[in-house]
Amino acid sequence: MVERLKCIALVGAGAFLGSVSSIFLLKLLPRRFTNRLLKRPIEINGPKGCFIAQAESHGLDSPELMTDEIASEQLTRNIQFFGLESQQKVCKSYVVIIGLGGVGSHAACMLLRSGVGRLLLVDFDQVSLSSLNRHAVATREDVGIPKAQCLKKHFLSIFPECQIDAKVLLYDASSEEEILSGHPNFVLDCIDNIDTKVSLLAACVRRGLKVLSATGAGARADPTRIRVADLRESTNDPLSRAVRYRLRKDYGIEGGIPVVFSLEKPKVKLLPFKGPSGEEDNPSDYQIVPGFRVRIIPVLGTIPAIFGQVMASYVVTQLAGFQVQTEPVVNLDMEHYQKLHRRLIEHEEMLYGTALEVQVDVGEVMYVVKELWHGRSARDQSTKDVGRAMWRSVNDLMLVRWDRGKPASVSNLILLRFEEADEHESMSLADIKKDEPEFFMRISSMLKRAEVEFGL
Repeated sequence: MVERLKCIALVGAGAFLGSVSSIFLLKLLPRRFTNRLLKRPIEINGPKGCFIAQAESHGLDSPELMTDEIASEQLTRNIQFFGLESQQKVCKSYVVIIGLGGVGSHAACMLLRSGVGRLLLVDFDQVSLSSLNRHAVATREDVGIPKAQCLKKHFLSIFPECQIDAKVLLYDASSEEEILSGHPNFVLDCIDNIDTKVSLLAACVRRGLKVLSATGAGARADPTRIRVADLRESTNDPLSRAVRYRLRKDYGIEGGIPVVFSLEKPKVKLLPFKGPSGEEDNPSDYQIVPGFRVRIIPVLGTIPAIFGQVMASYVVTQLAGFQVQTEPVVNLDMEHYQKLHRRLIEHEEMLYGTALEVQVDVGEVMYVVKELWHGRSARDQSTKDVGRAMWRSVNDLMLVRWDRGKPASVSNLILLRFEEADEHESMSLADIKKDEPEFFMRISSMLKRAEVEFGL
């Protein structure tokens, strides 16, 4: 009982000291940042040309930022997660976000809160009342204000050390240099117009810029279906399909662009467009900007917000050099894994006369096939087989031992086509290491990952 009371007293004392230190740091805030915040009113073209006080953005260098009491305390949890050196990489980074609606505003907000040192916010549109169900920071007072300026205004009160530039611009060929110059570390494409999206992605590929693209977040409701993968792997998304086709047709780009997308099929359709008379009308007659959507996509606000959070997490970990294994897109069901498990047992019995050394169940076969080999042959990790094509490809695949001298365990199984399996079993590992050193190293690395993850 005495020990328990001591423990409670220590926890209480720790909480009290933490509260006191936070209050002390907040007391410093007016003295440290009065000269930075609300220094002068900056005119924003709102609905009535109103004046809104804004902070100046200084964009401190990383070493100075990490020694600043307020800023370093604000980023404490990130520093604890990444380590100081990796967080410094984030603070030195420059990220461009194009499209600041439900997806882009949340992505930009979390990049800011994660300590990215410089942000360029780009959008030609204004905050509307109907967008408040999904926007990250906009309020009713912001309705009519350009989205870029709205975000900048709010951001400077969240993390004033960030250097924030806001451009009320439509991305196109004429604005490409203005938006993409300056060697950004990452570009986030949060545009929902096909022509503009394709043009931006092609420009990023041409310039050698890292880019992450968001596909359709509207008309969906299941957050568990959201994935990050190559554009070639995105399924059930009409926007992805159109962008893929246009990139291949107009620019010869087959893939290599990571995208955030949902495996969920859209739950609802575009609403019919009604003109001033209340009758259904041709939406293209009312486009302010050619090619931009006029018809309304029903949106559950949580989904674009999660898309944006996923984008921010992906980019921040990349900037910090923090390794994350994204979940592969493997469109297989339990019957496929059961089939591969039976096929493994039958092959072991035929080759070794027994299946006693099969040390995996169906659940572990799922891990090996999905997590290690992404539902594809270990010799061909291209993303050409997606959707139903992946289902069909299972008919030609089987699991075999990598090292025939070891049991068929999660750390010693590779997925191969039938003819590849026959060839593999006719060779020794020494031959493979000698003749195909890159393949040998890649397979060994993947199997080592399984060994670590299963604690073998």
